[in-house]
Amino acid sequence: MRKVVYHVATTLDNYICHEDGSVEGFLGEGEHADDYLESLKAYDTVLMGKATYEFGYQYGVQPGQPSPVYLHMKHYIFSKTLRFGAEPHELVKIIDKNEVEFVKELKKAPGTDIYLCGGGTFAGFLFENGLIDELIIKLNPVIFGSGIRLFGKSTKAVNLSFIDSKAYNNGVLLLTYKLNYQ
Repeated sequence: MRKVVYHVATTLDNYICHEDGSVEGFLGEGEHADDYLESLKAYDTVLMGKATYEFGYQYGVQPGQPSPVYLHMKHYIFSKTLRFGAEPHELVKIIDKNEVEFVKELKKAPGTDIYLCGGGTFAGFLFENGLIDELIIKLNPVIFGSGIRLFGKSTKAVNLSFIDSKAYNNGVLLLTYKLNYQ
């Protein structure tokens, strides 16, 4: 079965971005960024919520089009309100109902592991439903003090099993865990 892998940058105080969705303060360049881009080649599918998809607009994503960074991946955008003026690209599909069942079926389908992009509210929803299998944290040496949390407002407790780690010279730590739902 395919795994949903939540691969995300966080601060030391558990934030994936500022309250306004901006990411200033994260280290965007260096060996860790190169490794991240290389790791994306292993996925053929990306899941994201509306806020994450629209965040990409400031980096060149056009409404209804796939992200230039994920052109080799099928994009599933989870939103009840997102609509495009024209028919979306064949790689882009909006999922607006039966989200849990959709992800369960997607995990059973042929393909590679599934990349969960972004986070916050959508990651919290998947987490609450036991649908995230692996967590890859790019722990940045910064504290935001406030912002959007790794799993949004979720308060679910889950034990993790350590898989791997890598330390970069710029202070970023790459931490990989398996989620052990009960």
